[in-house]
Amino acid sequence: MNILAFGAPGMQEMIVIFLIVLLLFGAKKIPELARGVGKGMGEFKKAKTEFEREIKEGEKEGEKEWEEKPASVESSDHKES
Repeated sequence: MNILAFGAPGMQEMIVIFLIVLLLFGAKKIPELARGVGKGMGEFKKAKTEFEREIKEGEKEGEKEWEEKPASVESSDHKES
C-alpha cells in the first residue's frame, strides 16, 4: 500500500522516518546521502528538460515537413487508404 494513500505524512511521521534513516546510515553518512540524492534529482531534472526540448524540436520538424509536403502527395495518400 502506498505511504501517501492517506495523505501527506505529518510532522510525527517525518520525525520517525528521519530517526530510522539516522539509525540505518549513521550521522556521518546522512550529508553524503543527501548530496547523492540532490545530485540524482539534478540529473533527473536535466534529463527531463532535455527530453522535453527534443520532443518540442521533433514536433516543429514534423509540422515543417507537413507544411512542405506537396498537395499531390497528400491527395495520393488519401486515395490509397
